[in-house]
Amino acid sequence: MKDTLSMATSATAASTGISRTAHRLAIASLVSQIGIIVTGGAVRLTASGLGCDNWPNCMPGTMTPVPESGIHGLIEFGNRLLTFVLVAIAIATIASVWKARRQFPRIFWLSLGLLAIIPVQAVIGGITVWTKLNPWVVSLHFLASAALVCMATLLVNRTGLASNPQPGGITGGPVAPTLRTLGWAIWALSAAAVVLGTIVTGTGPHAGDPQAPRHDFNPDLVTRIHVVPVYLLVAAVAVAIFLAIRTNAPAHLRHGLWWMVGVLVLQAAIGYTQHFTGLPVPLVLAHMLGSALLMVAATNVWDRSTGLVQAK
Repeated sequence: MKDTLSMATSATAASTGISRTAHRLAIASLVSQIGIIVTGGAVRLTASGLGCDNWPNCMPGTMTPVPESGIHGLIEFGNRLLTFVLVAIAIATIASVWKARRQFPRIFWLSLGLLAIIPVQAVIGGITVWTKLNPWVVSLHFLASAALVCMATLLVNRTGLASNPQPGGITGGPVAPTLRTLGWAIWALSAAAVVLGTIVTGTGPHAGDPQAPRHDFNPDLVTRIHVVPVYLLVAAVAVAIFLAIRTNAPAHLRHGLWWMVGVLVLQAAIGYTQHFTGLPVPLVLAHMLGSALLMVAATNVWDRSTGLVQAK
């Protein structure tokens, strides 16, 4: 009986045109998008932001680092090379969903959007170098990556649902309107916290190069402003969990909310520790990873509360 059910599920998945390979590629895209945020943070935290002081060339007249650029040139150039990995995964993802583009237009347009934004992100990276690591441009560079992480999260959710539909459907009751509203609030507050976090970073000591400009803000003040949406986010998540349990919301939404709690606890612990210990490099890098995971968790909650059932 179990084998028959498994075969029936596989046949249903195959008929959708979205394969498990497409889902795996979506996961690879998400992991690589998070990875380039972490490696970009490593570039800044090792003062390698101008290790390649030109763009698209690394140095004037050469695409690759020269011996004089030392380890900083290698670190910055290595981060640039990861862009080609992102492009390769994005192209493979589009190819894997191409035949199902009319049946699942959302999945197709998400995969196409990921590919389209990667070159834009690369150009922003070039402008970052041209402006000698202007903190506003550096923030935009990070936020573009965060947007790609959100899109990749949606792609993982949608390809997962389309490639492996569950025989019993989505368990639990319908999503209450208040929960859908909270899904929007959770995503918006997470985004606000991340945006304000880039301003805190642009005010702090890790500029990516000793000569890079910094924001002329009071560090304590911008940090206090940064945590305001975080407190509101914690409250929104707490209310959402209460309502999800009370209304027997779908299991996938309840699971997403608990993952959100885990990310919030981890990110808050890292954030407070780094603030009160003088911003050590390992913790700052961990906090950047946490920012990416926060947007994954928030996007996941938003999708599961508003649109996941409609994978197409």
